Amino acid sequence: MTTRSLILLPLLTLASLGAQAQTAPAPAAPASAPAAPEVKSDWTFTGNAGVFSDYRFRGISQTDKKPAFQGGFDIAHASGFYVGNWNSNVDSVLYNGANLEMDFYGGYKLTAGPVALDFGALYYYYPNSGANGTFKIDNTELYMSAGYGPVSVKYSHAISDFFGVNDSKNSWYLETNGSFEISTGFSIIGHLGYQKLKNNARVIEIGSTSLNDSITDWKIGVTYDLSGFLLGAAYVGTNRDLTGGTAALTNRNISNDTVVLSVSKSF
Repeated sequence: MTTRSLILLPLLTLASLGAQAQTAPAPAAPASAPAAPEVKSDWTFTGNAGVFSDYRFRGISQTDKKPAFQGGFDIAHASGFYVGNWNSNVDSVLYNGANLEMDFYGGYKLTAGPVALDFGALYYYYPNSGANGTFKIDNTELYMSAGYGPVSVKYSHAISDFFGVNDSKNSWYLETNGSFEISTGFSIIGHLGYQKLKNNARVIEIGSTSLNDSITDWKIGVTYDLSGFLLGAAYVGTNRDLTGGTAALTNRNISNDTVVLSVSKSF
């Protein structure tokens, strides 16, 4: 073999190795790591807002039969504990200078088989109530409820003087509520409540001098879910003819039967 051949041999060998390297299959890409599972928070935050043609509390208008804007929020934990706030405009004459109601509540929810239970406390606060020497209006209630399917029963018990009335502690309210979906987004709702007043808490009907220690109220209506907005219409009334606040200046009835229209949304 000549010197020229000796020189070409290693060059041909290197060229062959280079060609093999170029044609060899590329190593497979490492498999991607599995996506980490999404961590779900134990806390939830929800809110609500709505416009109502009248704010009826246990059948009695709180806004002199005028519209109300209402809204609130809730913070809940997966364990069942929750707190929340709800607000509405009110008749300032009815609430001794306060034109806003602010409710603060907290409680615990659980289930016992098919029954949903709820225990909590609720404080009704009216900023600036008690103006011009009038008495301050507020109220604190403990409540418990049980729900089965579309029906629930709730009991509320005042542990303070009932809405500021002296010596009215232990007044209570019992109610039953139902919501029955009859087609997609369309439901019928019903409510029946009984308010028992204690000691100095009494109501006097228009045109009467008799003192009454109870009020019964009711509601029946329909709701329709329109793209997340809940449209409502309800027939609301009580068994008493009562006046108060601004309405008392002209002796107008704020607890008679009426229709309340509403648009609300939860988010």
